[in-house]
Amino acid sequence: MYRVWYYPRKAVEWVLLIGVALVFVFPFLWMLLTAFKTLPEIYQFPPTLLPEQWEFGNFAKAWETGPFLTYVLNSFLVAVGILLLQFFTAVPAAYAFARYKFRGRNWLFGLTLIALMIPPQIVFLPVYVEMSHFQLVDTLWALILPYGASAFGIFLLRQSFMQVPDEVIEAARLDDASEWKIMWRIMVPMAKPVLVTFGLFSFIYHWNDYFWPLIMTNSDSVRTLPIGIWMLKASEGGKHWNMIMAGNVMLVFPILIVFFIAQRHIIRAFIYQSK
Repeated sequence: MYRVWYYPRKAVEWVLLIGVALVFVFPFLWMLLTAFKTLPEIYQFPPTLLPEQWEFGNFAKAWETGPFLTYVLNSFLVAVGILLLQFFTAVPAAYAFARYKFRGRNWLFGLTLIALMIPPQIVFLPVYVEMSHFQLVDTLWALILPYGASAFGIFLLRQSFMQVPDEVIEAARLDDASEWKIMWRIMVPMAKPVLVTFGLFSFIYHWNDYFWPLIMTNSDSVRTLPIGIWMLKASEGGKHWNMIMAGNVMLVFPILIVFFIAQRHIIRAFIYQSK
């Protein structure tokens, strides 16, 4: 009986998987193909999937519309700067929550979990006032410092550190290893898949962040790529969708490269966390 229903069940599973894949992939495919279309072809009806005439100049036109190189460099500096700060704050905090017993530990970790539930849009006003007080508005520091600590990173690393056997820590202490050395040379390498996964999530979020750079920047010298894409739409009157989609392709392309490089570690992290 099982063999009779095996192939029909597999066929249904494949159809469902292909359908879900198309739902997620089709918007990206449409964006990519629209970036190579001419302007008249975008507005023709019925629309076509593949360009009748491939227009490769849309990327050059979008790049020349504004200081896109500055936008790209700013996005890279902000995303990497935030990631480094979060790494150096999340690792000690997660290690303390996972391996130390001190008064108020559960209460402080509860506050950390509450921070996961608060969107940044709610607290942007006091943070903006604070950045203005220190004269950091319209600088890259205003985009980096407010995200220097990550509640999600602390939670994720704490769960990973708690799965390290106590015997490993005790053996290191018997060899006169300091807590600092245990944390960075034993715990961090063992949590490498989790660190890579968190780093990817953090990089994608802050690379694509639109709200915070919008309210914290006033000049092109410190604006990031998502703001540049929005300004591209505004400068073109919202009509040249081929150039706008070309800009979006430039926004998404670095994320895809990072994802394909780190996907092996992401799979290992989810397998490790599920054990």
